[in-house]
Amino acid sequence: DSGIDLSQDRMAIQRIREAAEKAKIELSSTAQTDISLPYITADASGPKHINTKMSRAQLEGLVGKLVERTVEPCKKAIADAGIKASDVQDVIMVGGMSRMPKVLETVKGIFKRDPSKGVNPDEAVAIGAS
Repeated sequence: DSGIDLSQDRMAIQRIREAAEKAKIELSSTAQTDISLPYITADASGPKHINTKMSRAQLEGLVGKLVERTVEPCKKAIADAGIKASDVQDVIMVGGMSRMPKVLETVKGIFKRDPSKGVNPDEAVAIGAS
């Protein structure tokens, strides 16, 4: 932590968001990733860079509560449909976050089976709409 506030620097925020998205994608298939943002800002002493590592465990710690908040609505939807989780034949994951191991583990915990791998999560909505 360098004590520099980038919250009003729109370009820096955009670069940080892009780096965060890239890190999230990489951490879906690897245990650790490097985050490098050269020249993120500058002050009187010169340019400032961000160079850090992030682990999957760190990411899961950051998003863990959000993932857990999805469990009860999922269970409620199953109950509202008047079925049991074991009655669901296939669970098709949708969107990029569905590749995150923590999300897959949570879904497996609810349905007691692995989600279907037969549909690309990025294409699932388009396939359903057709």
